[in-house]
Amino acid sequence: MAVPVFLYHVVGDLTLGKPELVEFYETETVEAAMRAIGECSEGAVTVWRRRGAAQRQHEEPRAVRFVGMLNSLDVVAYMALVGDNERALRSPVSEVVTPNASLLKEVDPGTRLIDALEMMREGVRRLLVRKSVAWKGMSKRFSILYHGKWMKNHDPSAIMLTESSSNQPSSSSFHENSKFCCLSREDVVRFLIGCLGALAPLPLSSIATLGAISPHYTYIDAISPALEAARKLPQDPCAIAVVETNFDGAHKIIGEISAYRLWKSDYLAAACAMGHFSAAQFVMGFEDNITTSRSLPQFSPTSPVEDRITGVSPRPGKFSSRNIGFLSNPTSPHAIRGFSMFRGRSTPLMCKHTSSLAAVMAQMLSHRATHVWVTEADSDDILIGVVSYVDILYAVTRNPTGPVSSSP
Repeated sequence: MAVPVFLYHVVGDLTLGKPELVEFYETETVEAAMRAIGECSEGAVTVWRRRGAAQRQHEEPRAVRFVGMLNSLDVVAYMALVGDNERALRSPVSEVVTPNASLLKEVDPGTRLIDALEMMREGVRRLLVRKSVAWKGMSKRFSILYHGKWMKNHDPSAIMLTESSSNQPSSSSFHENSKFCCLSREDVVRFLIGCLGALAPLPLSSIATLGAISPHYTYIDAISPALEAARKLPQDPCAIAVVETNFDGAHKIIGEISAYRLWKSDYLAAACAMGHFSAAQFVMGFEDNITTSRSLPQFSPTSPVEDRITGVSPRPGKFSSRNIGFLSNPTSPHAIRGFSMFRGRSTPLMCKHTSSLAAVMAQMLSHRATHVWVTEADSDDILIGVVSYVDILYAVTRNPTGPVSSSP
């Protein structure tokens, strides 16, 4: 039996305050995608096809036009592989995004939260929900309090009606003129962290005990070219650990190449670094006084995107760790071939395998991260796995009311 909070709440309860969906079309350029991703609140944009003439004549669900999702690592990897900034920036997004219609599912606002959790466990990353103040449905008794207001004309028969159709989009949701919003797994976890009391004793249990650690993660060796990351992009989470392999085969994590890290960075500078540096150099960054004119294209990473495209007032520049979102540390003892390396913001977000579920949830939400790397209890950097949002959802729905197992 599931925790009551999963049964008595509906998807519509999580849409309060969510902005209306603004579609980003596959015909837009990569340059436009860079701006859209940097300005979005979710770390990734949903990509859509424009409505054709036939679709304008026939009412069809909006979800049929969904193409896939695009994040910062997708853009940086594409630009690094192309190698020509001007051509890459002007390329249509359709050349970059990986089509995957299963990442989004349209649901009715009356869909139970437990059903939404199951969808996300199966791989759905966004729930497309119709925003409608006229919605009167109610899937369970707690739903009588919707968006902080008591529903009028409460009819108990609506319970059965909404439950029978909770997994089916309502007929009115087929109208393209309806207002929609998207719910992410972060939204669900943020809602769950406000219900920790109802989830007891799970929040205080360790992630290892709950089986929330995934031992399957993508990694590249620190001495490998950073460009290797562009050729092996993982899907969930979109993160690649940069590791040093010990004599016993254990992985010592020194950084990561991820959509989360690159979200608010300078994508052009990051793509340039990915195409020219090793993985260790990429994640650790470089001091501002290192001139790289012999190995890097002659453009200023701090110049406007428009200048880089048109070539207006080009001026030689220096590659700076600050340009891809890292901080410099001139006192760092590490130095290789004149390049002063540092950890700083390149230090990945980590936790111990003995950390509690509540602590990891809070850590991810406070940093707006999609994942946390897990290390051994007696070591700060020996990597054993990763925890993502889907792992958290699995942990809280696996056996929420039964005894906690002692084995992963």
